[in-house]
Amino acid sequence: MQKLAVLFFFAGFAAMGQQAGWQGKFEQLEQTLPTPNEYRTGSGAPGPRYWQQRADYTMSIELNDDNQSISGTETITYYNNSPDVLKYLWLQLDQNLFAQDSNTPKVSSSAVRDSVATKTIAGQLGLYDFDGGFKIKSIKDAAGKAMPYLINATMMRVDLAQPLKSGEKVAFTIDWSFNIVDRNLLGGRSGMEFFPEDGNYVYTIAQFFPRMCVYDDVVGWQNKQFLGRGEFTLPFGDYKVKITVPADHMVAATGMLKNPAAVLSKTELERFEKAKTTYDKPVVIRTQAEATEREKTKVKEKKTWEFEAANVRDFAFASSRKFIWDAMAVKIGNSSPLAMSYYPKEGNPLWEKESTIAVKNTIEVYSKYTIDYPYPQATSVHAASIGMEYPMICFNFGRPNKDGTYSNATLMRMLGVVIHEVGHNFFPMIINNDERQTTWMDEGVNSFVQLLTELERYAHLDWSRGKPAGLVPYMKGDKSLMRPLMTNSEQVIQFGPEQYAKAATALYILRETVMGPQLFDKAFKEYAQRWAFKHPKPADFFRTMEDASAVDLDWFWRGWFYTTDNCDLTLDKVKWYRMRTAQTDVEKKQKNVKAGDLAPSNANPGQDFSNGPELFTVIPTDERFYGEFKNRVDEKAIANKLENKNLYEITLSNKGGLVMPVIIEWTFKDGSKEIEHLPAEIWRINENTFTKVFVKEKEVAAVVIDPRKETSDVNAEDNVFPRVQQPSKFDELKKKGSN
Repeated sequence: MQKLAVLFFFAGFAAMGQQAGWQGKFEQLEQTLPTPNEYRTGSGAPGPRYWQQRADYTMSIELNDDNQSISGTETITYYNNSPDVLKYLWLQLDQNLFAQDSNTPKVSSSAVRDSVATKTIAGQLGLYDFDGGFKIKSIKDAAGKAMPYLINATMMRVDLAQPLKSGEKVAFTIDWSFNIVDRNLLGGRSGMEFFPEDGNYVYTIAQFFPRMCVYDDVVGWQNKQFLGRGEFTLPFGDYKVKITVPADHMVAATGMLKNPAAVLSKTELERFEKAKTTYDKPVVIRTQAEATEREKTKVKEKKTWEFEAANVRDFAFASSRKFIWDAMAVKIGNSSPLAMSYYPKEGNPLWEKESTIAVKNTIEVYSKYTIDYPYPQATSVHAASIGMEYPMICFNFGRPNKDGTYSNATLMRMLGVVIHEVGHNFFPMIINNDERQTTWMDEGVNSFVQLLTELERYAHLDWSRGKPAGLVPYMKGDKSLMRPLMTNSEQVIQFGPEQYAKAATALYILRETVMGPQLFDKAFKEYAQRWAFKHPKPADFFRTMEDASAVDLDWFWRGWFYTTDNCDLTLDKVKWYRMRTAQTDVEKKQKNVKAGDLAPSNANPGQDFSNGPELFTVIPTDERFYGEFKNRVDEKAIANKLENKNLYEITLSNKGGLVMPVIIEWTFKDGSKEIEHLPAEIWRINENTFTKVFVKEKEVAAVVIDPRKETSDVNAEDNVFPRVQQPSKFDELKKKGSN
């Protein structure tokens, strides 16, 4: 038999080389990411000389329930573990967001419109009379000598009498107070909610003390002002906190209660101890009936609650006489942390049924994907219209109707926010990124693990945020309103869809479609273990994920995190081929050819399969193709492999600019289906178009790209072949006329 060569493939290679609009989507990120050094390595791991600062706090604070204010004294012991000499320290004064000279109202846009709600215009124009912000009474060193300080909006510089050398520590004391924000009027992440029916308050208090800024190896002092959106970056340390409140209040806080016998009733103490060994369901420590009785008392006596927390980056608390309290133990590795919830009766029956179980589910699933939950407890506190997180405690919305009924939507929103905020214990409370600069590293990463938790523990509910299909409305939206994920939070316009949903979806696609769960999970867990109780940057995450998986993901980070491109693939055409043989030539000459049989090669190619396959010819292989090789291929055997096979040449276009893997679903004439995956590297030569031939035993009836909506493709209609032709207006009128 003569030597044969499959010549029609050459045209495909030629087209592949026609480059248009190359944008370097597969170029490496080395020139973009910071240069590795002895502090942060090229592998994404902390380097041999990695360091971070430490700040320990001892505090005594009092909540005044009569005038809704807080006063306190704190002693900070600051450890300089850096190689640098520090002449001054920077602290955050986040309550100054509500000071009368705050920059936030000045930089917030506003406009006049008719029929505006009273509450809305009052907030926009600052019509509420509120004296907010910290009142700093004094700052003194360990000897009691006043220390010079300078307040710059939400930042405070404290000058040191002697430069703080590497390896040294310094202690100083601050006395301060502030008025508590009414969140219903002024918003905010910390404050109070008033209940007119019983005249009581629920206080959810955070950012309530001057807190040390982070000083690190990348930027030195973190000194970006707090405008309200960009959250917090804080050093780790140990906390000892005494909180004085009305004697009939119940207090929840970061850390563990150290004096339970002094603040709990004998019955409450017994129930609390029982909860520590109860794993199957929550133990109610203060019941709704007991809390309702407390609502009526309003005693003037006071009690002081003492809490301690080790190796945390912040401290928050909640206090109210309205609180119901339940708790249960959770088995995590070799420890049994408590899952706990505090809520007023307005949260029931939803909260008593769901909150603590959701806390348990969260720390169990997150521990599986990251590190074992290291703290002694995790608490969910119910408050209106808020979702906010702190170490071991978070404040969450989700309130049923007054008669106790609630919709499925309310249930899902409540479960979602509890899982999300409790999950923040891991990101960023433990894996401690700079929230003010890179929001996606905590909000997006956390939203991704939140979705894994929801799908694993609440699979019967219809979750969407983080799934590829759920992101499509945002991705196909107005590009002028979009920002890359690698954008500071204050400049983001669509905060939730971008920093939460887009980042979560990116990681979900990376896990499910690009890397596969097994490989992704190993790399993701490596990142969590490397950077637990440290300060990772984006480059540390990107590099670790590649280092621990042996997958080059620079194209993925570049597209999803540095651009606003979207995924919009188009299946332009599919051509059906068969190899020409003597038998097929005879068949073509027959006069009774049926529709769908072999057809001339110029008959409606690539639009549908109605005219059958095109024929191609193989010819003898020219000796030049062998070069210096002396052996020859068995071309007869190759020809036999192609005989009666169906070859399908598909052409794809990348209209959205985001390079992504391609998932192809083949549906055969006998009704069977096959899924085929092509890596994103198919776009490495030509980022705009791609052509490839597939050999199939059976005839294909239809082809669909991304059949399970795995890639957030913004237009699914052009992913199908043959196209579903929409009837024209002429056809519709003609049909009506015939009727």
